[in-house]
Amino acid sequence: MGSLELEGSDEEGIAKRLWNKFKNERALALYSPFVVCLASGALDPNSFLQCISQDVYFLQAFAQAYELAEEYADDEEDKEAIVKLRKRVLKRLRNQDQLIREWGFEPPKENDCNNATVKYTEFLMETASGKVGGEKLSVKIVTPFEKTKLAAYTLSAISPCMRIYSFISKEIQALLNPDDTEHIYKKWLNSLSSQKFEASASSIEDLLDKLSISLTGEELDVVERLYHRAMKLELEFIWSQPVLQQTIVPFSRINNSAEDNLIIFCDFDLTCTAIDSSALLAELAIVAATNLSEPSVPSTDIRTTWSNLFEQYVEEYRQCMESIIPSEADGDKSPKGLDYEGLCKALEQISDIEKSATSRVVDSTVLKGLNLADIRRAGERLTFQDGCRRFLQDIMESKVSMKEVHVLSYCWSGDLIKSALQSGDDNVFNVHSNDLVYKDSISTGEMIRKMDSPMDKLRAFNDVINCSSNSVKPSTVYIGGSVGDLLCLLEADVGIVIGSSSSLTRLGNRFGISFVPLFPGLVTKHKELAETGSLIHKGPSNVLYTVSNWDEIYAFVLGQ
Repeated sequence: MGSLELEGSDEEGIAKRLWNKFKNERALALYSPFVVCLASGALDPNSFLQCISQDVYFLQAFAQAYELAEEYADDEEDKEAIVKLRKRVLKRLRNQDQLIREWGFEPPKENDCNNATVKYTEFLMETASGKVGGEKLSVKIVTPFEKTKLAAYTLSAISPCMRIYSFISKEIQALLNPDDTEHIYKKWLNSLSSQKFEASASSIEDLLDKLSISLTGEELDVVERLYHRAMKLELEFIWSQPVLQQTIVPFSRINNSAEDNLIIFCDFDLTCTAIDSSALLAELAIVAATNLSEPSVPSTDIRTTWSNLFEQYVEEYRQCMESIIPSEADGDKSPKGLDYEGLCKALEQISDIEKSATSRVVDSTVLKGLNLADIRRAGERLTFQDGCRRFLQDIMESKVSMKEVHVLSYCWSGDLIKSALQSGDDNVFNVHSNDLVYKDSISTGEMIRKMDSPMDKLRAFNDVINCSSNSVKPSTVYIGGSVGDLLCLLEADVGIVIGSSSSLTRLGNRFGISFVPLFPGLVTKHKELAETGSLIHKGPSNVLYTVSNWDEIYAFVLGQ
């Protein structure tokens, strides 16, 4: 299919593949204040009515766009399909007030077109008129066959809008009790989850697939850009909806006082980064050993030494986990609530394994001979998880008046972390980790050990909070993905688990920790906020929130 690279099988049409390609972005709609409040059932009706009052402008734009698309279509069957789509839109326009009453509300008397609506409808009409990327494409079209691409372009600018609302409604419906009759927006959600709405969305996608079959690779690239632009504008519309009550999202704006302080804590290895820093430092040490005239470990043996060190650690860790977590034959011994004391005892056992492994690394002197400049260069080139670097940079550049970012890591080299974060001597990010000892910028093999266990991380976490100069207790978010992060994750106001550590999940389940996807968790927390006016919890929570990527964290903390 030309230069368009999309996920999915060859049997899928372009609409489905584009929808899947931008799955991370579409999920951001769920973290908007409007959708979280809506899902909780606590959304102010005035906010809801203001949102759906914009439907008329969208529907009018759809009707005009379909009219133009019908003219462009060369195939009679395609023309007929577009006519049906336009008739559905016109019928919906005529019945709009009646539908609003069926949903349990009175139609709003005033419905001025807001800026986000204007941006999308103008984009759609420009696309339908042949103006794509600032150029009027129609001047280049001389045959009916070439006109077909304008119909495809028009459908690509409509398709994601319908699908996003279907997606949002289904995600919310999955959280609701089917017998719940008190959720005031359930009828509206039912309409967006209905077979009728799904049929309309699918009809648009099917037609887009058919119209795109004959397009060139370059033209398919245009379809992708238009589809992506339409999705972004629809997301902008959703995020722009005014919400009158206090909300839990974006979390950085949950409090407005100048005294309020937001502290972000995060792990480093495999939370921020795509690889473990110990493996990177091992490779640097192996290279360094080959360049030393008198290496502490012969260069021919150092790779074997590293391999043995890692293998011993993995085996000891495995045995330790098996001793803590009962096998299936022992039955389910998981407590109904958080067994914090039991968890701490288990983590003490795991800490002994971690400390012993680090001691063996130091005693073997395999870290001797590393050049500080090489470590810093390696840090600068370290690959981050998608979206992580953008989040860390934007949180520091955000308008949140009081914010801090603290990195808590078992990493052996704080210099590596600082270089990776590009914080240098600016102290933008606060790094709490171990440090290598240097003589004339060459590592001696010794290590200043400050972060060896989950207890060390928790101690650093509490020290940061206790040292806060504000009279108001800071709001805290901890982001991690390893067993060593568990205590901090539980202690934070919001503990977010990223990644797929089976050890963390198994250990958490063993001691009564619940892992909940972030969006459903936020809906529950917003209900608490609506009912009590507070999110303060005393002592460690037994609920941790899971995400699949940093984009979700970005949307939750900072917004769109």
